[in-house]
Amino acid sequence: MHIGFIGLGNVGGKLAGSIQRNGYELTVLDLDPDLMDKFVSAGAYRGHSPRRLTESCDVVITCLPSPAACSAVVEGPDGVLEGIGPGKIWAEMSTTDANETCRMAELVIAKGGEAIECPVSGGCHRAATGNISIFAGCTRETFEKALPFLTVLGRRVLRTGDIGSASILKVVTNYLATANLVSLAEALVTCKAAGMDLNTSYEAIRISSGNSFVHETESQVILNGSRDISFTMDLVAKDIGLFQSIADAHDVPLELSPLLNRLFDDAIGRYGPRELSPNIIRRLEEATGLDIRAPGFPPEMLDDEPEEPGYEVIPKRTGHADRDIEEVTG
Repeated sequence: MHIGFIGLGNVGGKLAGSIQRNGYELTVLDLDPDLMDKFVSAGAYRGHSPRRLTESCDVVITCLPSPAACSAVVEGPDGVLEGIGPGKIWAEMSTTDANETCRMAELVIAKGGEAIECPVSGGCHRAATGNISIFAGCTRETFEKALPFLTVLGRRVLRTGDIGSASILKVVTNYLATANLVSLAEALVTCKAAGMDLNTSYEAIRISSGNSFVHETESQVILNGSRDISFTMDLVAKDIGLFQSIADAHDVPLELSPLLNRLFDDAIGRYGPRELSPNIIRRLEEATGLDIRAPGFPPEMLDDEPEEPGYEVIPKRTGHADRDIEEVTG
């Protein structure tokens, strides 16, 4: 199987690395030629346009920063649509708008190709090791064809339903992570203001009911001071804005979500859109004059779990006795 990968940014480059590391024939394409060079030097082919890449590959993966960027690559001149056809799969791995994903998937299917949306969750450090989680929205038939390369890209692969469902769930989980990040910023600053040792405070949260994935990762780089999780405030604003749009479309009267959107709009106004997202805590550091750092924490997250074969995750309590399990090996 020959896989084309378009978008070699913070997440995309690591996902493409898993494809290459596991022996797939790979063609890469990015606006930054330097990002392509390292893959080409390791044996990948250099892509020249989305159309030409799509024509030469069985699967074309897009992992891009916004719905507009993806639309330009798929529908633009010399785009993916001009090269797609029967026997080819377009896999969208960006965090994007569900309606836009559905619209582009219909265009791909109309050309005879197959489409799958498969956003990832779990952080750049797990994308680098192939241990990240993947949501997959598509038909069951397409899912079965895609599962071999999806289980190379990630460890846990959950088919969420039809096209559009994975995008919605990805936005939901990013919203929850953002809410957790803001609450952790408040908790850590309050601990410091109350005279608590921050190393002890971190451990107290970690071993308690207050623990979370976000705490075990982002709190560490906050306390280190680097604040580096390779994710920026403009991307957070995009994701929580998409979540608010989903709620608005379904007349859900949210209260916390609008507040989070206002907090990040304010932070972007203060620090700029490309500021690292954990630096949302700077608003409170500046308001209190406190320095929320502690010794012994890493400047970035590294996945210390060995890379393992991926598998399909099957939801519990489906109503079918023969599927009342959580995980099965793919």
